[in-house]
Amino acid sequence: MQERTLILIKPDGVCKSLIGEVIKRVEQNGFKIVALKMIRPEKKKIEEFYEPHKGKPFFPGLVEFMLTAPCVVMVAEGKNVIRRVRELIGERVPGEARKGSIRGDFGSDGRRNIVHGSDSLESAKREISCFFSEEEIFFYTGRDWLNSEPG
Repeated sequence: MQERTLILIKPDGVCKSLIGEVIKRVEQNGFKIVALKMIRPEKKKIEEFYEPHKGKPFFPGLVEFMLTAPCVVMVAEGKNVIRRVRELIGERVPGEARKGSIRGDFGSDGRRNIVHGSDSLESAKREISCFFSEEEIFFYTGRDWLNSEPG
């Protein structure tokens, strides 16, 4: 079954010039990016995005951090993409993430951990709708078209 997930490159990932590295790892793992944009989110949008954490002690600091620089948001599609992207990203705290994962290789701490990935189908749907309209999500075939004759 093809799933979709939201991947958000946080301000630290953008400022460390890791946009291309994150995209490369997503694509090299067989996922198709069907939506992509750079944003400077507004406070209201970040509060909406992190709404499940509202009221927790770290929430205000997380919101402020997310406003420090641009972010890149994308939608990736593929079989078991939610689970597999979470494995690719690694544990939330970089010191607990395996080497070879994005957070294990590049993260600094639990907040400055480079990237966010949806944790469930329900979260993915909600998070994608925070940043993308249906018209901004594309459908296209994969690499097969490269080897086909023009019709």
